[in-house]
This record gives sequence, C-alpha cells and structure tokens, in this order.
Amino acid sequence: MMINPGELAGVAWRISTGSADGNGRCVEAGPLADSRGRVAVLHSRRPGDEVIVYTRAEWEAFIGGVKDGEFGFSAG
Repeated sequence: MMINPGELAGVAWRISTGSADGNGRCVEAGPLADSRGRVAVLHSRRPGDEVIVYTRAEWEAFIGGVKDGEFGFSAG
C-alpha cells in the first residue's frame, strides 16, 4: 500500500521487544493518524527504506499469528 511521506510525520513508533536485544530484529510499528486504523511498519536500521502499511484487519491477523506461534517464534 502506498503512503504519502507526510502521513508518517506524527507516527508514534514503537520498537519490537525482539529488537531491543540487538539480534537483528529491528522492527518498529506505529498507528497512522487516520480514521482507517492503518499501521505503518519499518526496519529500524534502515529508516530511509520503504515503510509497509497494513490495514487494521491485516495487523490484527499478524499479531494473532505471532501470539499463536505461526512464524516459528513466540511473542514472549
């Protein structure tokens, strides 16, 4: 999904708990300030790279998958 760079200005980024230990999982996510509930995701070590934007339903499905262990690691 394409995003206007101006939409990222007010994003309250949160770093993944898996990123804090420096193991290469440097992911940050934050809600966009719109009424659609979209969530932006970026690679912390590559802030100039593309930002991926998920719909609220896509993000909730991803979080559910992480919690259920679908991706081979646990959510802690």
